[in-house]
Amino acid sequence: MSLEKKPDQAEEDPFLESAKQNNGKVRKEKPHKDIRCGFWIFKGSLLQRMATEKSFVLIYGIGGCLLSMSLAYFNAIVTTLEKRYKIPTQTSGLIIVGNDVSMMITSVLAGYYIHKGHRARWIALGFFTIFIFCVLTCSLHFAYGAGEDALKLTREFGDFESVAEYTANAHKEHKLCMSEESGCQQSDGTWVPPIVLFVGQFIAGIGISLFWIVGVAYMDDNTEKANTPALLSISAFLRMLGPALGYSLASVCLRWYIEPHLEPLIKPGDPRWLGAWWTGWVVLAVVTFIISFFMFMFPKELPSSNARRLQLEEAGIQNPKQHKELSMTDMMRSIKRLMVNKVFMYNSFASTFYFFGYLAYWIYTPKYIETQYRTSASMASMATGTIALAFSAAGVLLSGYVVSKYKPSGKAMAAWNGFVDFMTVAGVLCYVVIGCKGSDNLSSMATVSGSCGVSCHCEYVHYAPICSPDNVTYISACHAGCTGTAKDQFERTLYTGCECIDPKNTTTGVELQYAVDGACPVDCTNQFLIFLVVMCILKLVGASSKSTNLLIALRCIQPEDKSFALGLSGLISSLFAFVPSPVFFGWLLDKYCLVWGKTCSNKGNCWLYDTESLRYAFNLTAAFFIFLGGLLNIGVYRNASDLHIFDEEPNETDQADSKVDSFNLETKAKETEATRDVEKS
Repeated sequence: MSLEKKPDQAEEDPFLESAKQNNGKVRKEKPHKDIRCGFWIFKGSLLQRMATEKSFVLIYGIGGCLLSMSLAYFNAIVTTLEKRYKIPTQTSGLIIVGNDVSMMITSVLAGYYIHKGHRARWIALGFFTIFIFCVLTCSLHFAYGAGEDALKLTREFGDFESVAEYTANAHKEHKLCMSEESGCQQSDGTWVPPIVLFVGQFIAGIGISLFWIVGVAYMDDNTEKANTPALLSISAFLRMLGPALGYSLASVCLRWYIEPHLEPLIKPGDPRWLGAWWTGWVVLAVVTFIISFFMFMFPKELPSSNARRLQLEEAGIQNPKQHKELSMTDMMRSIKRLMVNKVFMYNSFASTFYFFGYLAYWIYTPKYIETQYRTSASMASMATGTIALAFSAAGVLLSGYVVSKYKPSGKAMAAWNGFVDFMTVAGVLCYVVIGCKGSDNLSSMATVSGSCGVSCHCEYVHYAPICSPDNVTYISACHAGCTGTAKDQFERTLYTGCECIDPKNTTTGVELQYAVDGACPVDCTNQFLIFLVVMCILKLVGASSKSTNLLIALRCIQPEDKSFALGLSGLISSLFAFVPSPVFFGWLLDKYCLVWGKTCSNKGNCWLYDTESLRYAFNLTAAFFIFLGGLLNIGVYRNASDLHIFDEEPNETDQADSKVDSFNLETKAKETEATRDVEKS
């Protein structure tokens, strides 16, 4: 028996066709399909129960979690990608801004025009672009493989039985001092990998734009105003889990060698280690595709929002959240209104300067930890993600609870945002003094060994550090002037005849012109733990301003400008922060590089940095931009006196709220009846 209603039964369903008399005419309301969950054959009664505010926030939050998880995973493996494809850090910065370039192009258009379409499906399309981003990125491994450098460091390559047998071929591999200049190394694909990575990031930016601009507007339009802070905090909390999970996934994947089925001859702590960076993308691609499918099922308008809208119209009240058809002239008027809105402009540029400074840590923290405290890529990802970002999630939840419970004024929220900025500056200044002497000394020896081994023609020698008896690390045996190899009583390979090493031990007078493979051990544990504590405090405090900043952005503008204002704010942030910041700080990192992995076509990736100079330049520059953001938040504070955040504050919709109150019980009844009817259909 068919469960479909006949045409004469349509009047019984308030969501199929609501009619009312208006000058003798019958006006039809929104079609039933706009509030029906599902598509094609996926329209069962179980799916109709998903068309609720809570279900949307859950799926939207999980999707946001996967989106931020993908971006965090990319940031965590960027050092590995640089080593594998010989990419300078400044080029990595250009790759990363690919998503911001596309966001800049699509954010304003998405915010202005997509409100007229099926916004839930546009959000689903955004998730699907993240799926494409994951597939494109991991495709590089299947196209180019692990690379010759990585394969040479496995037992299966050449059937070496041990590291000793591998290093015995040092002359053949141009590791030792050479009498004539060696040939340069060809790199895989030259510019193809960076271009593919950039295209993937560009596509991901479209998804980010749709998720953020369209998603927040859809959530705000389909929820009660009083519930918005709590729902924003819940979705933000789920998004904050994304980076933690992304860095944790990277930590696990980078512990495996780039070809998991091969046995490596080096440990993860070795700077030449390449982890299985590509495996995480496979997992992310599958899960993201599933979430995009679920998001595609949500209706154009949630039934609860539809019921509230009908009640407002029956009461003769215009819905303040209703969108109007907008022309280009309307768009220019919106721009003019926003340009003279002091709170909007101050808040947008305060966020922009904050993002410019703090984005350096979002992208380069794993690399910073690796270079400053000599940790493995896996450990750096774990510290950045699981530990530090757990505090970010706690900050978001705590702020959401405080804002929902105590309902602070707009001025109080602006004051808190400024306080957070200045606290962040103080924490970043602490980073300047948290250095590791052993790491700084290791960097200082690069210049010494580089100048000593000039006659050995080491320009294209791979980075393969060795350790002398006096605990000094050299870039390679060639840079130390070593001419031969031998074995000690422990069957370790020794590099001998190293002219750059002090020939005598002053206490024993024994000849010590030899070195062992690998960098000398450096213990930066204490400094790393102090850095981690400061970083966690900054994550907790910084995350607490996310919901307050967004609420100010949403409430300082007129309802009809909401989507467009979010898009314009995104354009400003992309143009002045998200695009230039990664490139600028990538250039800053490269500026303090001491050892390059030169190839025939470019200077390659950086293997060793001047850690002390880099620590001062990197942190002081970031602190300067964050400080400017704090100053602009003072401007937000001074102009936020009339900003109304919650329904109980006086505003133009007070009369509407009082009229709607009388319909609350009736609305609940109709929502229940509508849900049952939709399930039956």
